[in-house]
Amino acid sequence: MNYFNSLLKRGRLIKRFVKTRIGAIFLVSFFVYPSFSIAGDLTSIRISVLKFGSVNWTLETIKKSGLDKKNGFELIIQPLASTQANKIALQANAADIIVSDWTWVARQRGFSSDYSFSPYSSSSGSLMVPNGSPIKSIRDLVGRKLGIAGGALDKNWLLLRALALTENINLDNDVKKVFGAPPLLNNLIQQGELDALINFWHYSAQLEAKGYRKLTNTHDTIHRLGISKTVPILGYVFRQEWGDNNAPALNKFLSVSRHASNLLCTSDSHWDAVLPLTRTHDIATQKLLRSRYCEGRVESFTLEDQRAIQDIYAILAKTGGTKLVGSINQLDPKLFWDTKPL
Repeated sequence: MNYFNSLLKRGRLIKRFVKTRIGAIFLVSFFVYPSFSIAGDLTSIRISVLKFGSVNWTLETIKKSGLDKKNGFELIIQPLASTQANKIALQANAADIIVSDWTWVARQRGFSSDYSFSPYSSSSGSLMVPNGSPIKSIRDLVGRKLGIAGGALDKNWLLLRALALTENINLDNDVKKVFGAPPLLNNLIQQGELDALINFWHYSAQLEAKGYRKLTNTHDTIHRLGISKTVPILGYVFRQEWGDNNAPALNKFLSVSRHASNLLCTSDSHWDAVLPLTRTHDIATQKLLRSRYCEGRVESFTLEDQRAIQDIYAILAKTGGTKLVGSINQLDPKLFWDTKPL
């Protein structure tokens, strides 16, 4: 696994490599369990996830409680070093499922990839400032140094830019942008090196627990752009063909995932079991992480939610352009997996 991670760091070389059939087979060989692996009558499901992502709380709960084997499948968790590594693993058939967003799925379907999306979480990133900061509105960001996690095409950043444009503010030109990894940016703002920071939800929660102030979050921004629904942001992503061929096991997994999330929010013993994965010993931070995680649970996913996502995608396509969505300016609703399991 470490060797596989080191290969992924080579960027373009490995991307070109996995596009070939030989490259895909090479990558698959680094995993203990191939896609057709079964344990007895159990269907194996390989999920590649960011090593320190909050989805691990859900997956570990499934494993520790034996919910996978009780429901006829074996969940194989493959932790990798980056979201890009996860995407490469899926593209190389070295993983059955990853966690990503519907924007990426829509773009990939434009490249003739048959990926599907099943919603997992609506937890969203936030724009954070120090508690005593004079920044009270988007307009106050002009001329400030703004940290941005996720890169120039991050949804939180693009939506904030879209909202600012409604007030004739071009944040892309009017702020000093600092891109970086989420933990690095959290450290920078605490050291006074940033005036404000757009970061992923669990890193924002860590700042909030330390007294930092939330100026807005992704859902607030979406609502101010005229879309009233609070929609899922992240989901489980897999090949449509694989999903069709393994529908019973996949649907069981989706149902078990929701059950595990509910256990983490209703059972202190289950939450305590995953506390080490939060990587903090601060009780206030742990409580806030749990609260934000639970707020992000997806209880239902309706046609109205899908239409709202299509509207949000149109805004992102306009703001992010072809670098974000390629040639796919309208989101294909067929990318959503059958919602019955939810």
